[in-house]
Amino acid sequence: MNNLKKNLIFFTVFLFNVFFSQTDDKKLLIADFTYLLKAKTDKSTPNYTHEELFSLQVLKDQAFFISDKALKFDSIFQSEYQKATIGGSTNTDFRGKTFPKTKFRYTIIQSNKDVRYFERVGMTLLYYKERTIENWKLINESKIIDSFNCKKAVLNYKGREWTAWYSTDIPLSYGPYKFTGLPRLIIKISDQKGDYSFEIVKSVSSDNLKGKFATINKLRYENAKETTLNELIIAKKNANNNLAGSLANSETIITSEGLKNLRDIQKQRQQNLINENSIEIIE
Repeated sequence: MNNLKKNLIFFTVFLFNVFFSQTDDKKLLIADFTYLLKAKTDKSTPNYTHEELFSLQVLKDQAFFISDKALKFDSIFQSEYQKATIGGSTNTDFRGKTFPKTKFRYTIIQSNKDVRYFERVGMTLLYYKERTIENWKLINESKIIDSFNCKKAVLNYKGREWTAWYSTDIPLSYGPYKFTGLPRLIIKISDQKGDYSFEIVKSVSSDNLKGKFATINKLRYENAKETTLNELIIAKKNANNNLAGSLANSETIITSEGLKNLRDIQKQRQQNLINENSIEIIE
């Protein structure tokens, strides 16, 4: 039996102990999974597949889904900030420092009643809510994926046809991205076109979870302004079209050379939006 399956089997016992314990600590980590995303994110390079790892951190009544690169960015930034401000210094110049960059800047919080999507646009953290997915179609078909016994489910969601394989053993109704609502944990899910695929590649053993807490920076989800999906899309387009104005509003001084660089970045971001092969196809 491979280590990944052993870890997940141990989770079954561990989860029941947590769910029926008296702890009120809502940030206590009860499960931690890593998914590998394989995605064709750019229409202009259809043969290129981007790969990125994501973390699904499960708490007692909700789960966080976020890019591993975003977690590493926050960890490195916090460490560098503490070094830069040691002894009361106000020098926080991070030029020359290297930080991980993700293509996916969102944080998603899943629960049994809704999914909340958070993303920072300019200086403002925005979020919108959606109902937990309820229109899954369960298929009487089984498959073994990396030693896991799985059952099949299909879904039409936001312009794509999805096929999911969920564990028959792990009592968690979570999964990658916004994909929740199945009877058990999603092991793998992919769209019919072959553009997007998520699959579990790692889990943390229950022994290593004892006393651990979620590692999501609160700045990624607290004090956010509620909006809608359509309004978020418009806000992102407006922000990309007016980078210089956004910086001016924040009282940042822009040199002529800096302004040229901003225009180049703005042009590239506008082209990226045109070429984007989004996971959600919105007409």
